[in-house]
Amino acid sequence: MKRTLFLITLCCLCLTAMAQTQFGERPKLVVGIVVDQMRWDYLDRYRSRFTADGFNRLVDEGYTCNNCLINYLPTVTAIGHTSAYTGSTPAYHGICGNTVYINDKRTVSCQDDSVRAVGSDTKSGNRSPRNLLATTIGDQLRLHTDFRSKVVGVSYKDRAAIFPAGHSANAAYWLDTKSLRFITSTYYMDRLPDYVEQVNNAMKKNKEVQKAGKDIGYTPLCGTVITDMAIAALKGEHLGQGEATDMLCVSYSQTDVIGHEWGTRGQHTDEAYLTLDRDLGRLLRALDEQVGHGNYLLFLTADHGATHNWRFMQEHRLPGGPQMNDDVVKAVNDAVSKQLGATKPVVNDIMDYRVFLNHHAIHEQGLSLREVKQVAVDCLRHMPEVVNAVDFEQARLSALPPLLLERVLNGYYPGRSGDVIFILKPHHYSWWSDNSPTHTTHGEWNPYDAHIPLLFYGWKVSHGATSREVHITDIAPTVCQLLHIQQPSACIGEPITEVIER
Repeated sequence: MKRTLFLITLCCLCLTAMAQTQFGERPKLVVGIVVDQMRWDYLDRYRSRFTADGFNRLVDEGYTCNNCLINYLPTVTAIGHTSAYTGSTPAYHGICGNTVYINDKRTVSCQDDSVRAVGSDTKSGNRSPRNLLATTIGDQLRLHTDFRSKVVGVSYKDRAAIFPAGHSANAAYWLDTKSLRFITSTYYMDRLPDYVEQVNNAMKKNKEVQKAGKDIGYTPLCGTVITDMAIAALKGEHLGQGEATDMLCVSYSQTDVIGHEWGTRGQHTDEAYLTLDRDLGRLLRALDEQVGHGNYLLFLTADHGATHNWRFMQEHRLPGGPQMNDDVVKAVNDAVSKQLGATKPVVNDIMDYRVFLNHHAIHEQGLSLREVKQVAVDCLRHMPEVVNAVDFEQARLSALPPLLLERVLNGYYPGRSGDVIFILKPHHYSWWSDNSPTHTTHGEWNPYDAHIPLLFYGWKVSHGATSREVHITDIAPTVCQLLHIQQPSACIGEPITEVIER
């Protein structure tokens, strides 16, 4: 009996070992795709309307993680893209929002005034990954291959092209809506390659693109030109054609722009995803032609989801409502003035459910920062839409439930994340146009914002699915283990064994 059990165990171990990739084995290309503001349930919502060549191809032939969650707060674009590619959270990689305050100065997360635009003369090119404190998958890949690997990022948004590609990327391209051209910065190069200029010239001749103009992000056409740029980079850089594994990072942002404007339901959102499905199919065909079917490893995920419009919820007798940023700023300033005698405003901003205090103004008035934060916390807690509010530095001493406490702490980086974070009731959200019947947003811990799709496809990936809870931070270590390279420098995620051991 013992001998039989031993043989069974030995066979299982052998089969597992055979299923895993061997050292030295790597695909020709790694492709990362992020669909901005894509809820997990969209995979099923549009399932019957998707073509066989796009999303359904990934679902039907790849491996699906049906319970992938974001494990930090807030759930916003810059953080989501960074966390997926670093395997980390703001507490470690330092990217704490799309826009943050550093030393009381409001700044874009990828702002870098030491560089300039390449491809246009606008300030949209003053961008780089220098504010990112950790390495990415692409950085680790280049390190492992002594920088023979090529890594390229492409997106409509600067942060969605820059942070995924990482510090040592060969290039990152984003769309400058003022010049209606794909641009980069002097961080990467001094002139655009010919293949980028060809895409830009084609857009200049495209009547639909020119008609859309600076509002192209509000149209599905934006996803089409992103795909054009991604395929141009694939071919122009000869990705997947060298001895070392290359990486292409693609982010589709029009789904976020359209979602914010028209919400999670309706013709505009439907059109955005159905068009994206066709563009995705076109990208997959280009990968098959350029690299070869089965020769590339691909993952697709989202940076966050989105809540339904609160008026839509109330019309169907479901809970929901707005939380106005301007009202919060005034309420906190008034409370500090009344209780502590402040004569000047002490709140710089409210962003992503966080209060950014003006430390200089507080010090100048001789106020205690800790007391100001406590007044802000008490003020927020008395608001009807707010469930709880905590001082980031005192969060461990708060009565937050373990799940919320973990996400608050994972999202906090001193000096960048603000001072106080507040949690709203489900389907309540902070927005500047609460009267709109279509607008929506994201940023909270709830499943509608934090439950995202995660699909793996291609090289060494077998068809299957899991409902086990995994996290956005597990993507990077999974890819790195498949490639047999070191995890990014601040990685806290764990490899998804179901993907690796098949």
